[in-house]
Amino acid sequence: MIIIIKVTEHPFWRRPLMTADPLLLVADHVRGSLSVLGLPHGDRVAHLERRHPSEHAGFLALPGDRVACVDDRAGALLVLDPFGAAEGRPLTQAEIPVAVPAEHLAADPAGLRLAVTSGLGCHAEPWSDLLTVVDLPTRDAVRVRVRTGEPGVSMLGGPDPLVVLRHREPGSLDAHRHRDLLASEPGCPQAAPPLSALPLPDDGHGDAQDPLHQRVFAATGDGVHRARREGDTLLAEDPLPWGTDGRGYFLRFDARRRHLWSCLRGGPADPRRWPEWTNTAWRHRLDEQTTDLVDLGPGLVFRMGLTRQHAAFARVHPDGDELVLLHLGGHGPAVEHRVPLAPMEGAPRAGGTPWDGVQRRAVAASPGSPLVAVSRGGHGEVHLVDAERPGEPVVLKAGSPLDHGGHLALLTPGDGADGDPLGR
Repeated sequence: MIIIIKVTEHPFWRRPLMTADPLLLVADHVRGSLSVLGLPHGDRVAHLERRHPSEHAGFLALPGDRVACVDDRAGALLVLDPFGAAEGRPLTQAEIPVAVPAEHLAADPAGLRLAVTSGLGCHAEPWSDLLTVVDLPTRDAVRVRVRTGEPGVSMLGGPDPLVVLRHREPGSLDAHRHRDLLASEPGCPQAAPPLSALPLPDDGHGDAQDPLHQRVFAATGDGVHRARREGDTLLAEDPLPWGTDGRGYFLRFDARRRHLWSCLRGGPADPRRWPEWTNTAWRHRLDEQTTDLVDLGPGLVFRMGLTRQHAAFARVHPDGDELVLLHLGGHGPAVEHRVPLAPMEGAPRAGGTPWDGVQRRAVAASPGSPLVAVSRGGHGEVHLVDAERPGEPVVLKAGSPLDHGGHLALLTPGDGADGDPLGR
């Protein structure tokens, strides 16, 4: 049985929302709205109109159960306090001007200093070279010029954080002092040459960092390149091999278990043959230096979520979509459940590309909860699954279409999600 829950402007409160209850951020970046829903029932806690959070830069978990994102239309970094909103306080804690379109978003481990890179937006070729660095305590923001492209970004912490940019064509990892960038003159000057630079392959796509050991990771075609901080210098380490056909286009750091995650895409290079793509979950245990591979099935797998005991992947395929749940106990991850997902009108079709003018699915989870949220693009629905006791998904109404899948973040108080200081 599927339970349909209608969310209105004045929701009926089944019971008072408890501070420990999870919350779900639901962004419709196309229509321009941002809602906070209480879980598991979907009661609307807070809502913002005329906000267009960058889907690519994503949501960034900050200490104190706060969340940062970038409004791509307003050109502003938003610092949100969802749990404060649940107690009657304003949802928006700060609004700071930044350069857009936002490509990637990162913070230092303390959550006090941030960096936002700019990307393509709706353009086909790179055109923006602006990087914005932000100091949250003073709300100071400075824009500098670096290099056009779609740079990734991470920030290595300590008293003097380093902003590490991952460039492409030519590929490189460039390190700058955050305080030096913040001290730049007005007028978007060219940034000073990096303190340290390491060569990378030209096809870098995907970033992660390990705050404990001050390491950064970059996904490339030949594996995951690694570098660690020594003073103001980046020292290269041996790359991690993928270990099978295909490559990962994202990296995700599981701060709770100290694991690095990706999904390896293999198969035909022609995107119109996407139903034939292979998808392999890739997990690397940083402390044990071991790697696990799990076959997820063919089609399109786009992003992932990490719950208390599971890794969750949404798989789109003409034969039927599903949520694939990998249990993380025992000697290695293994597929424990495959939960069917209701089809999307406007879903990717065989013979067309899986990203041009089609609907997609966003996935969100919290390391402090068993819940997984999956959007049904174009239908204004979010499907909620308990990974530890999966059954028919509970259907929450988002209040907007969620074209292109929207973007989601599932939050649990004190869940440690800020241990991964990159926007997701």
